[in-house]
Amino acid sequence: MGKLSTHVLDTVHGVPAQGVALELYRLDGDSRTLLAQTATNQDGRCDAPLLSGPALTRGVYELVFHAGDYFARKGVPLPEPRFVDQVVLRFGVANPDENYHVPLVVTPWTWSTYRGS
Repeated sequence: MGKLSTHVLDTVHGVPAQGVALELYRLDGDSRTLLAQTATNQDGRCDAPLLSGPALTRGVYELVFHAGDYFARKGVPLPEPRFVDQVVLRFGVANPDENYHVPLVVTPWTWSTYRGS
């Protein structure tokens, strides 16, 4: 049985990003269903998988990370409107028996992701 997990790395400060609020949605056509709402811990990870076992199904998902709020709390000077504010990662799960680790590497000016395990 597979699982979905994430973590956030703050490359401005070179640390795991603690306290980043995030939501997980499942997309089905025009429908968007909230599945989880949490925040990252001191290691920049969530305390538990976002989905695991039978809750992880084949389909399209979105992770929404509130990166702009995180950097504002850290005292980083940000323009208004923020260049990077909410980072929305849309990804597909083709095989729910596999592990899907979807990390975010972020600054106020750029972000990237990859599929980890």
